[in-house]
Parts: sequence; C-alpha cells; structure tokens
Amino acid sequence: MLKEIHDKLIALTEEESQILNGEASVNKSLYTDEWNFVIDSNKLLPAGELIDIRKHTRFVNFPSHKHNYIEFNYVYQGKLIQIIDNKEIILQKGELIFLNQYITHEIKASNEDDIIINFIIRPEFFDYIITLLDNENIISKFLLTTLYTDYEEGEYLYFKVSERENIQDLIEKIIIELYEPSIMSKATIKLLVGLLIVELIKNSQDIEIYSVDNYEKMLIIQSLKYIDEYYDTATLSEIAENLKQPDYKLSKLIKKHTGMTFKELLQERKLSKAVELIKSTNYSIVDLIGIIGYENPTYFYKIFKEKFGMTPREYKLKLCDNIDIQSEN
Repeated sequence: MLKEIHDKLIALTEEESQILNGEASVNKSLYTDEWNFVIDSNKLLPAGELIDIRKHTRFVNFPSHKHNYIEFNYVYQGKLIQIIDNKEIILQKGELIFLNQYITHEIKASNEDDIIINFIIRPEFFDYIITLLDNENIISKFLLTTLYTDYEEGEYLYFKVSERENIQDLIEKIIIELYEPSIMSKATIKLLVGLLIVELIKNSQDIEIYSVDNYEKMLIIQSLKYIDEYYDTATLSEIAENLKQPDYKLSKLIKKHTGMTFKELLQERKLSKAVELIKSTNYSIVDLIGIIGYENPTYFYKIFKEKFGMTPREYKLKLCDNIDIQSEN
C-alpha cells in the first residue's frame, strides 16, 4: 500500500478526535434517526449512490445494532472483534466478513493500530451482479435469501482469506481508488467489488457460514441433549449458563423451535424415563419417583395419570397382564 494512503488510513477522523477528547459513546445521530439503533444507509451514502466505503471509527464500542444495508468489514491491519449472538468473532488482518441487513451485532472498540474498512452497500447494488452468478454457490445463496425472499434471519459469511494474494490485491486496488479518486473511481470501485465477489466464490473453502436460524437450532439440540442426560436435576438456568445464553432468551427459543416450554420438555423426558424404569426394573413407585427427580409424589401421580390415563401402579399391572397373555400365547 502506498505510504500516503496508509497515512490517511491511520489519521484521525473528526469523529475519532471527538471520542479521544471525551465523547464516551457513539453519537447515534450520525448513523440513524431511529431509537433502536438501526444504522441507516441514507446517513452514510450520498443520495443516489449504491455503494460507499469508509474507515470504521476506532476507540469506541459500537453497541448492539442492525443496519438497513449489506455490510462488508475488511481488516486492513490489526484485528476486529464482533459479538454476534453472544459469540465473539475475532477477524485478523486480511480477513473479511459479509453481514446481511438482518444481523444484530456489536463491535468492540478498535485500537489506534486497528484499521477496518467498511463497505456499505445498498441491496440494489447486487441486482445485476446476482444475474452473473451461479445460483448454487454460497455467496449467491446468501444474496438471494437476503434480497429476494421473505427469509429475515441474520446471516454472515466470514472469509478467512488473508493468504489469498489475488483477493488482497483487489481490496488494495479498491482502497487506492477510494483515497486517490479519479473521474472513473466510482465505476472502477463497483467493477472491483464485482471481481472481489467472483474471487471469493472461487475460494469458498475459506468461508465460515453462520445463520441465526442454524445457530438457534444448535442451541436447541444442545438443550435437548442436556434434558435427555440430566433430566433428574435439569434446570433452565443451568443449561442457559452452560450455553452462555440469558434464561429468557433460551426459553423463547425452545418454545419457538419445539412448541413446548422447557418445563414441558423436561416433564416429557421424566415421564418417558419413568415408563422405561417401570418396564425394565423392579423399583417401587416411590423409588422411581426419586430417581427421575420428583420430590412430590402427589404431583407425579397427577401428571402421570394426565399423560397415560392411569396411575403408575395401574400401568405396571397392565404391563404385567400383557406380558402374561403374551407368554400364554
């Protein structure tokens, strides 16, 4: 990279100077007029422009937010720390991440030596590019679901391409066009971004894919495994702590994906275990109640009868009668 461009990237912006002079938090009015911090492309892009590129503001945490555009973050030097669904993602020099407009993320304060380039791209920019791409590649699917379907889950593509010289060269050319503009720079940048997407497609082996929906399903799978194994002592707070999720959030996700509450799932597992023990052991009903983790026998009898239409003792007797009839036959 040319020294004069490097010096421009390192130089403080007006916003960064204000932060260093005591502005303790992000001035949200620079990014949005909405109360819930959805960054507005109209605040960042000149009227009529589909794409712009800017240096990410250093020295301050960007609290949890969304944006109404597609964003690429590129680490020119240093690192970038993002938090998505309580997952910390640390991008290193030369790495790139695509974020769709439904993702909610937080960005930790960058240091002086952390230079991040933000690509701010209105969805319409991809209308032409998408016609040139194979519908089966990862990036096309990312763009198609974001632009042309009702799918509104947060997604990102994380490109670990720091060793891909052709990709690094393309991004360097984009930055040069940005900081040494010519009469054709806007058109050149658009062409270079298109070429960048093509080169990224060629290196799909370097992509880490994330979807909020997939991540949620992973949390549900882990929750079900936990219930299955620790049914006798399981609590929502314990599994939430293990998965590093707030109780209320995990509770909502379980209901969303299973149609049942955590308590209902746990009860189903306890009852299925009770039936399993009735069938395969000679435990007394009192012992069985303790094994599956209930302290109140009256409550256990109540929910068992609601589920199976008979008491545990009646269930066992019926099971024995069936076994006797089968043995006689």
